[in-house]
Amino acid sequence: MTQTQPTPAVAAPALAFPADFVWGAATAAYQIEGAATELGRTPSIWDTFSHTPGMVMNGDTGDTAVDHLHRYREDVALMRRLGLTAYRFSVSWPRVQPNGRGTTNAGGLDFYRRLVDELLANHIEPWLTLYHWDLPQPLEDAGGWPERDTAHRFAEYAELVYDALGDRVQHWTTLNEPWCSAFLGYASGVHAPGRREPLASLAASHHLLLGHGLAVQAMRSRARPGLEAGITLNLYATEAASDDGRDHDAERRVDGLQNRWFLDPLLLGRYPADVLDDVAHLGEISIEATDLATISAPIDFLGVNYYTRHTVAAGTGPGDAGAASDWPGSEHVRFISTGRPVTGMGWEVDGSGLTAILLRIRDDYPPIDIYVTENGAAFEDVLEDGAVHDVLRTRYIDEHLRACHAGLADGVPLRGYFVWSLLDNFEWAYGYARRFGIVYVDYATLERIPKDSAHWYADMIRHGGLEARAPG
Repeated sequence: MTQTQPTPAVAAPALAFPADFVWGAATAAYQIEGAATELGRTPSIWDTFSHTPGMVMNGDTGDTAVDHLHRYREDVALMRRLGLTAYRFSVSWPRVQPNGRGTTNAGGLDFYRRLVDELLANHIEPWLTLYHWDLPQPLEDAGGWPERDTAHRFAEYAELVYDALGDRVQHWTTLNEPWCSAFLGYASGVHAPGRREPLASLAASHHLLLGHGLAVQAMRSRARPGLEAGITLNLYATEAASDDGRDHDAERRVDGLQNRWFLDPLLLGRYPADVLDDVAHLGEISIEATDLATISAPIDFLGVNYYTRHTVAAGTGPGDAGAASDWPGSEHVRFISTGRPVTGMGWEVDGSGLTAILLRIRDDYPPIDIYVTENGAAFEDVLEDGAVHDVLRTRYIDEHLRACHAGLADGVPLRGYFVWSLLDNFEWAYGYARRFGIVYVDYATLERIPKDSAHWYADMIRHGGLEARAPG
């Protein structure tokens, strides 16, 4: 008779998370899929932008990325080995609807059907994001997000994808970080489509939110049980650099356009009056009578992407050191370094800012379930003897999970956490020069190698929480 060894007892973690807490990792289609011209896919604004000389570091593109489209089974098996209970991915709009309107591309939808089926077969819950910045180029040629029609085209696309996958996918995120789509894409021009038009960026932000509301309406109209719909915002704790009133006004401006410009219409049904006053000199954006009711229709969860805190001082012009350039009114503000440790992106590490954001949502807005849908860091990873000893990333994730636990202990309805990112990948305007993954990708061979942070994350999931002491 075969003898089985008893399973060793595992001590309860000092900082335990709820048993049903969602543990995941996140990616985005253009950053990982590759196969840019396969299965009927046509160019997005990121294809056009990345192929424009000088727009992306080293001339990198997402043409191959990390070839997830061909390697998704391998990647899902890796997720299962890490013990993930959920995987947050995005659908490539031009792979599903190449012209951004009209005919659906069956080959593109079939890929996502296969991916979802593979996830479910491995007991991993699919979390689908409809838009992670890859607008079909024909829609940008027609004016892009500054045009109201794009919001309606997005709702049509959402309905098509929901019809195909709504029987197997429960959690649906409409937009990822509309702040970036609007202000990096249409104000500073450092992201696709690379435009520098402040008033157009404000119109884009409104139409993105309108598209979110219309998409939620379209999905709910299909009357399928179990739908949980939400949106993901990149939010920042903000603080004034001094007690000077001008610095406090600069902080108010940054908080206004970074956080409240999106939270208030979604959860309170109005744009913040002070921000409307701040941007009034740029011209009028068209907000129709029913728009805010559409935007603020109830959602089931709010996704929070958190990376760093903003310390803000008054500016005297766009040429100031540290001056903001990513939104209208940037001449009034500049960002200050406080001496905290920084990541490979130059972003200061401050987990307490995440707790502050979670508490603010709890205190300032109606009750809503919250998920941290992105949190992570880029560092200079080195592959040595088949391993990556990324101590700084492990510390970063640990610090921010402790911040999550502090929020939970204070009554925040936080339901899950997704590390950014599962894999090293195409990091937008930085190309392949920045690595956020907990899994190292050898870009020459596309081999996947879990970093020490991945092994640590897997062990933390297995134990259901954190040790009393942070990793060394």
